[in-house]
Amino acid sequence: MPKKEEIKKVYNFVKNCKRCILFKTRNNLVFGEGSLDSKIIFIGEAPGYNEDKQGRPFIGRAGKIFDELLDSINLKRSNVYITNILICRPPKNRKPLKNEINKCKKYLDKKIEIIKPNIFVPMGNIAASYILKKFGIKNDRISKIHGTIYQINYHSKIIKVIPLYHPAIATYNINKRKILFEDIKIIKKALNK
Repeated sequence: MPKKEEIKKVYNFVKNCKRCILFKTRNNLVFGEGSLDSKIIFIGEAPGYNEDKQGRPFIGRAGKIFDELLDSINLKRSNVYITNILICRPPKNRKPLKNEINKCKKYLDKKIEIIKPNIFVPMGNIAASYILKKFGIKNDRISKIHGTIYQINYHSKIIKVIPLYHPAIATYNINKRKILFEDIKIIKKALNK
């Protein structure tokens, strides 16, 4: 089955999801967007206020920084795939709860299976923790592992996992902004190998 049909099938299932209470307070589910043939997938933890309003991942202030990061390595949103662990916004942008992650992670896993990227970029502690645990990699705080390249064997090919700080951190910490722009260069090198 073509990727576009597979992803549409997942979306049609997800749009009616009521597995946790977050469906009651969402305005829009935020499924993900970008190229289904992308070599890279960026994964955040959950939609925020702006994402919930528009149904798109990584928009608003953090989204502008994300776009700048992509632009700095000559990538566009249309060339990558962008998603989150959760498809619904937690109230007041609180961190996702473990049971919410457990109920929603299968949608992310299915998107990963369809897209088959060569590079996973989990952004922030929660996304990094989930992806590293999924692939049996020892986890640590994002402040210690950001920009590190991990290699895993996934579906008989070598995949790179490169955790980054979440772009939102750069909206209130200028030092982390500089680190993000240094770390994104690692992704460019990994893409060119």
